[in-house]
Amino acid sequence: MSDPFTPPDAAAAAAQRAYAALFRIAERHAASPEQRARGAHPSVLAPHEAVRLVAFLLSGAAERADGEPEVDRADITAALSLVPRARAEFDELERGLLEMARGRGLTWQEIAFGLGLATPQAARQRHARLSERVPDAGADAPGGAS
Repeated sequence: MSDPFTPPDAAAAAAQRAYAALFRIAERHAASPEQRARGAHPSVLAPHEAVRLVAFLLSGAAERADGEPEVDRADITAALSLVPRARAEFDELERGLLEMARGRGLTWQEIAFGLGLATPQAARQRHARLSERVPDAGADAPGGAS
């Protein structure tokens, strides 16, 4: 039992909500192999897939399976709870791709073109913003850079 006079840990509460949101959407809309096959990871639902799945079911872009419940308000709230995590995953993916592109010799001009940006400076600024938002994965890994 927690102390009623201790403020809640916001990060722990957000992590619990994200877990609960993934579990809820997976249980309700990705319970069968056919339902999971709608996503990129057929055995586990990732946050971006859960958000996408709820959006597709709501919009009619995906059809409910036989016996699958309709998307309700709690499903929508669960999906909204996962948006920050999905955005963070995508930011990490984009930052890594930018760094791999530079490592393979692409110029900032070529990267800007690929991203649909007008200038190399805009591409460099985007990389800088992503680097500020996304910590270096190697720093947290065992044996990684500190």
